[in-house]
Amino acid sequence: MKKIFNKKFNIDIAILNIGEFYATKENEGIGTILGSCISACIYEEGTGKGGMNHFLIPGDFRDEEIFLDPSSNYGMYAMELLLGELIKLRVDRSKLRAKIFGGAKIMKHSSKIGDNNIKFIKAFLNMEKIPIISSDVGGKFARKIIFFPNNGKVLVKKVISNIDKIVKQEDKYTKKEIMEI
Repeated sequence: MKKIFNKKFNIDIAILNIGEFYATKENEGIGTILGSCISACIYEEGTGKGGMNHFLIPGDFRDEEIFLDPSSNYGMYAMELLLGELIKLRVDRSKLRAKIFGGAKIMKHSSKIGDNNIKFIKAFLNMEKIPIISSDVGGKFARKIIFFPNNGKVLVKKVISNIDKIVKQEDKYTKKEIMEI
């Protein structure tokens, strides 16, 4: 994760890569670019506290195996880390809200990765009783997102060019993670 100052918004923006997360109570943004990956933007309504993660579940599972398959550990770990950071900021869990993004079908060799990521995040948030306020998931385009925890807003831009770079990054990450199991 690195932070950059954005002149347009006049704030620092934390830029996340695959496997990273960030939570804040400051007036700053959190951004990333998603292909098959998922980002959960979770914030406490009315307080300015919130965070985001960026994860990729590299496996393939059936619906009934959603939490049993070893590959779901990546999503589970990413969500637990983010929720842990939010708890450190003393959020009221009953006021947490989520917005989810990503899960596109951009990887030719495994078109189910995006779908599995979407199924996982929806099931996880349902299990944790965190309502999904809005989402932009699936499809065939990558997304660039910037999340503003101070007000819960998310800017989304579909990415049509440079998809190959995103696919290579996800493919490299998937192979690395599978080898480490």
